[in-house]
Amino acid sequence: MWRLGVASVLGRLPLLLWGGLDVQHAQRVGQELRREAELFLEKYGYLDDQVPKGPTSTRFRNAIREFQWVSQLPISGVLDSATLRQMTQPRCGVADTDSQVAWTQRVSALFAGRRAKMRRKKRFAGQGNKWYKQHLSYRLVNWPQHLPEPAVRGAVRAAFQLWSNVSALEFWEAPATGPADIRLTFFQGDHNDGLSNAFDGPDGQQQLYIFQGSHFWEVSADGNVSEPLPLQERWAGLPPHIEAAAVSLEDGDFYFFKGSRCWRFRGTKPVWGSPQLCRTGGLPRHPDAALFFPPLSRLILFKGPRYYVLAPGGLQVEPYYPRGLQDWGSVPKEVSGALPRPNGSIIFFRDDRYWSLDQAKRQTTASGRWATELPWMGCWHANSGGALF
Repeated sequence: MWRLGVASVLGRLPLLLWGGLDVQHAQRVGQELRREAELFLEKYGYLDDQVPKGPTSTRFRNAIREFQWVSQLPISGVLDSATLRQMTQPRCGVADTDSQVAWTQRVSALFAGRRAKMRRKKRFAGQGNKWYKQHLSYRLVNWPQHLPEPAVRGAVRAAFQLWSNVSALEFWEAPATGPADIRLTFFQGDHNDGLSNAFDGPDGQQQLYIFQGSHFWEVSADGNVSEPLPLQERWAGLPPHIEAAAVSLEDGDFYFFKGSRCWRFRGTKPVWGSPQLCRTGGLPRHPDAALFFPPLSRLILFKGPRYYVLAPGGLQVEPYYPRGLQDWGSVPKEVSGALPRPNGSIIFFRDDRYWSLDQAKRQTTASGRWATELPWMGCWHANSGGALF
């Protein structure tokens, strides 16, 4: 019996949407589409040929989700038209080797909270490690100001081609949105001392920014604190007060949140022409705190007893979020501030207390009153015995 291929059946979708075919015929074509999708997923290593074949089975949906992630599609687990169309694209006939392993590690490392804590500790590929797939995507996060974009794009493409020439890997540039295996970022500066020092002050010392209401403070590594500085003098266009702020180590941009809006600045210049609405991407209104989390290279928002992980490059919440703050050890159910430290810890604040968290172990290592026990905050005056602010 002749069986319709995915491409041929896909071509008939407009007729189905038009409604000119009877219901039984539409159901039959839908069943053929699902069967062709199952055969495709089996052939390329996403679906075991002995799993339940029903379109509502959990394994079938997981296979669809895995294929969507590998193909840079929105991850829904639904056999939609975009997924079917991707299945018809030309590709090699070899299965996506260890695709399930890659998918499992991706979910564990990015979405599974505390279960991924030890896997994210290693930040480089040492001898003996390998990619779990052969088709890798990359994205240029930003561009150097003194080089034209086509020249940079061509140089990166040529560099990856050299890698492909001596390996079994293939590289392709991912679209501006969605996940990417490799992110390339250009930073401006002449100190060449790594991302951890990306925000050095003019004197070469690393700066810490503390935001509160309509002002901010700059605190150097030795605990010297500046006078309170008005936000609107440094970042024109911000509202009189903000509720949360964070600095991304991926692109060096400042993110400010208030109500249902977000502002993004590169240095002192706005990246967006106007503030963006957070609710379109699933972000919470009136966040309690914001944080750039180095192990995931993601911005994280905290609201009440939950936290939200943002996808790179925009204001979109990652799948499987929000999650509960129990992933962060014994921190309180609500926080009023959070920031990463150069020593690998994260400090959470609530009222006059703090909790220091080990990033790798997700365990609280210290707690107490921040004004008297954290001298690097610049808030403790040893002679007067009181908090400066």
